[in-house]
Amino acid sequence: MALGLVSVAACSSTPPPPDWQMNAKGSAERAADAWLRGDSKIEAVEFARARAEVARTGRPELVARVELLRCATRVAALDFAPCTGFEALAPDAAPAEQAYARYLAGTAQVADATGLPEAHRALARGSAAPDAALAAIDDPLSRLVAAGVLLRRNLATPGVVGAAVDAASAQGWRRPLLAWLGVQQQRAQAAGATQEAARIQRRIDLVLQDDRR
Repeated sequence: MALGLVSVAACSSTPPPPDWQMNAKGSAERAADAWLRGDSKIEAVEFARARAEVARTGRPELVARVELLRCATRVAALDFAPCTGFEALAPDAAPAEQAYARYLAGTAQVADATGLPEAHRALARGSAAPDAALAAIDDPLSRLVAAGVLLRRNLATPGVVGAAVDAASAQGWRRPLLAWLGVQQQRAQAAGATQEAARIQRRIDLVLQDDRR
C-alpha cells in the first residue's frame, strides 16, 4: 500500500523476514480489505493483530504506519474523521509518516511531496491536473485514497469521482463504492439531472440489496 507498511524480502538469497513482519503484513492487508468490503468486525480483529505484532518491536514509528494505513482506507471511502490513532504516535513518527498524515488530512504542502509515496507526489506538488494525476496511479487503493484527498480539498472533478467509482466497483469494495456513488448522485441532483440520479440510485440499491433481505 501507500506507505510500504511492511517490507518483505523478495529474494531467496536474503534472510527470511521475522515472523512479526509477515504476520503484521498479512493482518494489515486483511484488515484493509475487510473494511473496504464493509466488514467492520473482521477489520477490527485483523487491525488489532497487525498493531500488536508491530508493537512487539517497541518502535512507535512502525506502529504509526499501521495507523496511517487504517486512516488511508477511511479516506478512500470518504470517512474524514480525525486520524486519532496516528496522532497519539505523531511525536515519534518519521518525517515521511508525518507528511503522509498531512496528505490524508488534505493539508500537505508542496514541500511534503518528496516524503510521500511516489503515486501521490504529483498531486501534492500540483504538477498535474487531478484527472491525469489520478489516471497515473495503478494501485486501486492508492487511487481511491488520492481521490478522497482531492474531494477533501474540493478538487474532485467529475472525472475523479467517476474514476473512484470505477476503482471501487472493479474491486468489489462495497464501502467506498457506496460513498462515491453517493457523491455522484448528489452532483447529479444538484445539476437537475434526474434521470442520471435515478440511474445511480439503482446502482446503490443493487449494492444494498443484501442488507434488505
